[in-house]
Amino acid sequence: MAEKRETENYAAIRIRGHIGTSSIMNDTMKMLHIERKNYCTVIPKTITTEGMLKLLKDYITYGELEEPTFKILVEKRGEPYMGRLTDSKGDIYYKRFHEIEGKRLKPFFRLSPPRGGFERKGIKRSFTRGGALGYRGKDINKLIMRMI
Repeated sequence: MAEKRETENYAAIRIRGHIGTSSIMNDTMKMLHIERKNYCTVIPKTITTEGMLKLLKDYITYGELEEPTFKILVEKRGEPYMGRLTDSKGDIYYKRFHEIEGKRLKPFFRLSPPRGGFERKGIKRSFTRGGALGYRGKDINKLIMRMI
């Protein structure tokens, strides 16, 4: 008998700007919908997205998102999607939004800088070395709560 398991999601937050990034990194950030600093996106945990996050580890921070944090994020920072759903002829269907609880929301969340600042060593070092970048596991939830 298989257990019912909730889908796991990553939360990714862009920490550094676009200066000095390659076109491959810019394209990857567009695919993940984190085109500006302090933008957050929720993506499913798959092998493909893990590879994308590892490529961007020097510009973003990411970790496993918990359900209570996700609900607060949607409630306080979720913006409704008001764009078009089809092209002018009605042939092409656009999926540029996330449908959450029956509402169409933009695929990203605009956050403010964290209260109390980033970690002690700043935004140029990895989280394991005392900085703010890269994988941080469940600690991403604490950062998101400081940024809401």
